[in-house]
Amino acid sequence: MEVNWQELIFQFVGGLGIFLFAIKYMGDGLQKAAGDRLRSILDRFTTNPFMGVLVGIIVTVLIQSSSGTTVITVGLVSAGFMTLRQAIGVIMGANIGTTITAFIIGLDVGAYALPIMALGAVLIFFFKKNSVKNLGEVVFGFGGLFLGLELMSAGMKPLRSLEVFSDFTVSMAEHPVLGVVAGTVFTLIVQSSSATVGILQGLYAENLVSLQAALPILFGDNIGTTITAVLASIGASVAARRAAAAHVLFNVVGTVVFMILLYPFTLYVEWISGLLALENKMQIAFAHGTFNVINTVIQFPLIGAWALLVTKVIPGKDVTIEYKPKHLDPNFINQSPSVAIGQAKEEIIRMGDFAVQGLQETYEYLKTSNKRNAETAYQIEDAINNLDRKITDYLVDISAVNISPVESARHVMLMDTVRDIERIGDHFENIIELIDFREVNRVKLTEDAMNDLTEMFTLTIATVDKAIRSLDMNDVELAKEVAEQEALIDKMERKFRKNHIVRLNEGHCSAQAGMVFVDIVSNLERIGDHAVNIAEAILGRRV
Repeated sequence: MEVNWQELIFQFVGGLGIFLFAIKYMGDGLQKAAGDRLRSILDRFTTNPFMGVLVGIIVTVLIQSSSGTTVITVGLVSAGFMTLRQAIGVIMGANIGTTITAFIIGLDVGAYALPIMALGAVLIFFFKKNSVKNLGEVVFGFGGLFLGLELMSAGMKPLRSLEVFSDFTVSMAEHPVLGVVAGTVFTLIVQSSSATVGILQGLYAENLVSLQAALPILFGDNIGTTITAVLASIGASVAARRAAAAHVLFNVVGTVVFMILLYPFTLYVEWISGLLALENKMQIAFAHGTFNVINTVIQFPLIGAWALLVTKVIPGKDVTIEYKPKHLDPNFINQSPSVAIGQAKEEIIRMGDFAVQGLQETYEYLKTSNKRNAETAYQIEDAINNLDRKITDYLVDISAVNISPVESARHVMLMDTVRDIERIGDHFENIIELIDFREVNRVKLTEDAMNDLTEMFTLTIATVDKAIRSLDMNDVELAKEVAEQEALIDKMERKFRKNHIVRLNEGHCSAQAGMVFVDIVSNLERIGDHAVNIAEAILGRRV
C-alpha cells in the first residue's frame, strides 16, 4: 500500500493544530469561569508543600496546562509570593493535574466531536451572559480536542504499512531509552505534553506501537514538558531559575526510577487494563496518572533536599520583590492602636521605597530600552498595588477602634499618603507604556528631548525619595526641600513643553515623538504633585 505523504502530513499537522487550539481554548474558558483568580489561589493556599500539591492539581485542571501552572509558579517565586519549597509542591501537583487531559481523551467520544463543537458555538454566539459564553468555550474546546485527535489518528493509520516505522517501534521496545528520547524531543518541539500524550494514545489505539515502546515515550513526554518553565526562567531571577530546575529534576528523577522499574510497571498496566477492561487509550491515561502520582509520593519527602540541591547548583543571592507586607500585625489593632498606626507607617515607607525603585527602573528603560527594566518596574507596580490594598484594609480596621484625636490625624494622613504613593506607581506604569509605544512604532526622540527627560527624571526621582525620607524621619526641613523641588518640576514641565513646540515647528521631531515626550513630562509633573502631597502632610502635622 502506497502512502499519500501529503495527505498524511496535512491531516497530522492540521489535527495537531486543532488539538492545541482546542485545549488552550478550553483552558481559557475554564479559567474565565473560575473567575480568573488563579494567581490569588496559588498565593493564598500554598501555605506548605502539601497544600502546594493540591493547589497545583486544581489550577492545572482549571487551565488544562501544567506548563501554564509552572510558569505562573515561577513568576510567584520570582516575586517573593512563594518559597521554593512551596513551588516544588505546586510543580508536583501540576504534573498530576495534567493527567486529567489524558483521561478525557481516553473517553473516546470522537464520533460526537462535531455536534459537541456545534453546541459550544451556539452557547458562544447566541447567548449574552458571560458565564454561558465561558461554558461555550469549554464545550467548543472539548469537542475540538477530539476532532484534532481524530484527524491525527486518521493521518497516522497509513504508517502501519511502512516497514521502517514498524522497525523503529520495535527498536524502541527493545531499547527503551530511544523511546524516552523520542518523547522528550517531540514534546520539546510541540511544547505540550497533553498533545504528545494524546498522539501516543492514538498510536497505541491503532496498534502502531506496543505498550513496551509506549511507556518510555510517555516518560519522555514528562521531561519534554519542562522546556516551557525553562524558557520562562531565562533571564529571570535566581529564584525563578531554581524553580524551573526543580521541575526538570523532578521529572528526570521520576523517569529514571520508572525506567528501572519498567518491567514491573508494564505488568501493572497490563494487569489494571485486564481488571478494569480498559480500552487502549485509557490504558495510557492510567499509566500516565500512575506515573505522576507515584512519582510525587516518592519525591514529596525529598522536597527540602531538592530545594537545597537546586540552590547549590544555581548559586547567587536572589533579588525578589516581596509583595507581602512585613509589618501589619493585626494583634496590635486592639491591643495598641498607636503601635498599629506605627506599623502601618513602616509598611508605607516600604511602599514608598518601591515607588522610588520603580521610577529608577522606568528611567533605565527609557535610556536603554532593556525589557528587563520594564518587567521589573511592572512587578514593582504590582507590589505597590498589593501593599495599597493590604495597608488600606489594615488602616480601615484601625479606624473601627477608639483612637485619640492625635492618632486620628495620623491615621487620616497615612491613608492619604498610601493613595499618593499608589498613584505614583500608576504614573510610572503610564510612562512604561509610552516607552513601549516608542519602541513598537520606532519613534525617535531627539538628543535635546532625551536631555530634557533625563534632567526631569533625575529631579523627580530625587524629589520622591526625599518625600519618603521626610515621612520616615518626620523631617520638616526635608519636606520643605521637597516642596521647593516640586516647584522646579512644575517650571521644568512648562519650559520643556515650550522647547518641544520649538523643535516641532523647526521640524526636528515628529508628531508621534512629540506626543510621547509631552505625555512623559506630564506624568513626571503629576508624580511631583503626589510627592509634595506627602511632604505637605509632614509640614502640616508630625507623624
